[in-house]
Amino acid sequence: MEENDLQLIRKLIPKNKELKTLWDEHLEYEEKLDQLNKRRYLSTEEEMKRKELQKLKLRGKDRIAEILREARGL
Repeated sequence: MEENDLQLIRKLIPKNKELKTLWDEHLEYEEKLDQLNKRRYLSTEEEMKRKELQKLKLRGKDRIAEILREARGL
């Protein structure tokens, strides 16, 4: 994410519980994906889990972007 987005997220988190939840989930998914991506080989189950985490992270990122657009009045 861009620095401007991160600054706005930090500003809005205390006032917006949905954004706080989405941001925490985003960081959690990112960490789990990093752990899976560090592995040389993934089992079929791990690959499915990786793809599911990617989808969840993207869905959350889209909603975060929507909240930021609303906050900017766009």
